[in-house]
Order: sequence, then structure tokens, then C-alpha cells
Amino acid sequence: MGVNIGSTAGYLWLDSWVMANVIYLSTLSFCRRFLNRTNDPCGRQYDQMTQAARSVQANIAEGAARHQTSAETELKLTDVARASLSELATDYLCFIMARGEAAWPKSRPEWAAVQATRLAKPNYGSDLMHDVSAHIIAQKRLFEPWTESADASTAANAMLILCGRLTTMLRKQMAGRMELFRQEGGFTENMTAERLAAIKAKAAVDGAPPCPLCGKPMVRRMARKGQNSGREFWSCQDYPACRGTRNA
Repeated sequence: MGVNIGSTAGYLWLDSWVMANVIYLSTLSFCRRFLNRTNDPCGRQYDQMTQAARSVQANIAEGAARHQTSAETELKLTDVARASLSELATDYLCFIMARGEAAWPKSRPEWAAVQATRLAKPNYGSDLMHDVSAHIIAQKRLFEPWTESADASTAANAMLILCGRLTTMLRKQMAGRMELFRQEGGFTENMTAERLAAIKAKAAVDGAPPCPLCGKPMVRRMARKGQNSGREFWSCQDYPACRGTRNA
């Protein structure tokens, strides 16, 4: 695989990023409706929940934008998103327990209904930002019978389910990225391959002789030190793995 530097906006098509935005917008709504001076007198819970939700979508986007140049950075940022999501899910769980309730069991019809509601695939046109925002709003509305419920317990339980779903999506996304890295290598490896391919192509044009040690085409180099400093010589293209040389 060669080096390909393309658009960094591929995350716009990721279901994980769309779901992260659904969670972020729904968290903003939840905090505005259910956190007040009585249960959050200093506003810290509001800040922590909204910032955790923002961190999820922001780090998914930033990580995906590094997909082409650094698998390590992409995986680290995606993992930061996953950690922020765990923090947010814990906040929703604690909100439910603070009311003296347990989270919905999986046998509850509402749990199954939220879990079964699927995101639609994006179908963006040339007006990208408009289409992206319209798509996210449409996906948010799919869950609003629960997330926008006037009952705080219903809304919190629905958000807890969405957090769990996105956690699973991110885990699969990271596993897929690792498998792609195993098959195709990383940016540094592909850059090296591009450089070697260019060296081989140049050697063929220059009519390079074969290496006396391994038989591969040689490339012209210039001695940088010693008694031959400044003089050209033929060097094996696989240097330093092979140290074959010829006089130029």
C-alpha cells in the first residue's frame, strides 16, 4: 500500500461519530432540563457531563482525522473518547441511583426498544455541512421518545443505553483499525516503501550495475568523509542491510 494523503473529514461518515453527536446533543438537553440549583448548586455536574460528552465526539473526529498518518495516534484518541464515554455513563448511572432506583433491566420493554432503534446510513450530497447536521438531528429524533422524556429516570436510562452502544461501536472500531494496521502497515512503513520504490526506479533509469554482494540494483552516492570524501560511488540500494559497493 502506498502513501495516500486525502481528506481528513472521513469521520463524518462514521456511525460512532454520529452516535457521539446524538449523545452530546441529548446530554445538553438532559442537563438543561434536570440539573438545577437543588441537585447541582455549583453547576459542576452540568459542566462535567457536557464536557465528557463533547470529549467523546471531539476525540473520535480527531482520531479519525489521523487515520492516514498515525495508527497509534488514532487509537490513542479513540481510546480517550471511550474513557470519556465511560465517565459520562457513570454520571447517568449515578443520577439514576441517586433517585433510589436501579438501571433498567434488559427485560424491560423500553430497554429493548431503545436498543433496537438503529441509525440510518448517511447520504451526504455536495452541501456537506448542511447534510451532516441534518442527518445528526434526524438520528437524534429517533431516540427522543425516551431521551427527551419529561421523566428524568426514563431519559437517564435511555442515555445510559446509548453510552453502552457507543462503547461497543468504539471497541469494534479500534479492533478493525488494529487489523488494518497488521495487513497494511503504518504511515512510516509505507513512506519507507515509497522511498525504496523511488530509489529502484531511479536506479533503473541510471542503468545502475548490480550489487556484487546481493545482485540488486545500486544507487549513486557521495562519500561524506574519509580520503574519498566528495567522490561518487555505487552503493547497494539496501544499505545498510547490504554494504556492497562499486567504484563509479
